[in-house]
Amino acid sequence: MGVRLKPLTDTLPKPLLEIGGRPIITYVMEHLANAGIERFIINTHHLSDAYQKVFPHMKWNGIPIIFRYEPVLLETGGGLKNIEDLLSHDETIICHNGDIISNLPIKRLIDYHDEKRPEATLALRSSGHNLNVEIDKEGNVIDMRHTFGKKGIKTCLFTGIYIIETSILRYIEKNKVESIVPVFLRMMADRPESVKGIIIDEGMWHDIGTLDAFYGLKENFKGFHGR
Repeated sequence: MGVRLKPLTDTLPKPLLEIGGRPIITYVMEHLANAGIERFIINTHHLSDAYQKVFPHMKWNGIPIIFRYEPVLLETGGGLKNIEDLLSHDETIICHNGDIISNLPIKRLIDYHDEKRPEATLALRSSGHNLNVEIDKEGNVIDMRHTFGKKGIKTCLFTGIYIIETSILRYIEKNKVESIVPVFLRMMADRPESVKGIIIDEGMWHDIGTLDAFYGLKENFKGFHGR
């Protein structure tokens, strides 16, 4: 809903606000396209018609876009369950929050997931304002948001960029409004090694969640390309 970015989000959804002369979400798509993504699925809710105006041909740089409207905002977990019917031929997908601008080397995340083959792999940072992901020496995520009271070898920031196997959708109830974090917690409780994390401190990472963050980046943005 972009509540913390009002009044800017009274007329545009947060991912379509412009930085560097173009919508925030195009940096997300560039980041993913440079990692080899061949199709985008974008969940919409607030001011959803605005996306059709920005992407009238349902493509970005030749890559097709599918928009999935949520009449009720389902959050990051419920939103994944809501696109389950679009993933029948997919086993592995990359998820990227729409209000994150980053050029961290996403190929490292992909390679790590392919090597370890957990059900989910989170891209983490070792510093930031919201350090609440605990990982052990094997790279397993053992706690998030201090839910289990477990302490790992490192406390990290979750970037909102992650890879999942579509098999995790069994942990999500259809039409349930839910963040992806409780889903990960259920997975960790069920199978302790099902969620892994990789620390990627290279590159830039910006969460455009507040007016201060938006204007701060807008004023100092020099541009970069996703990797």
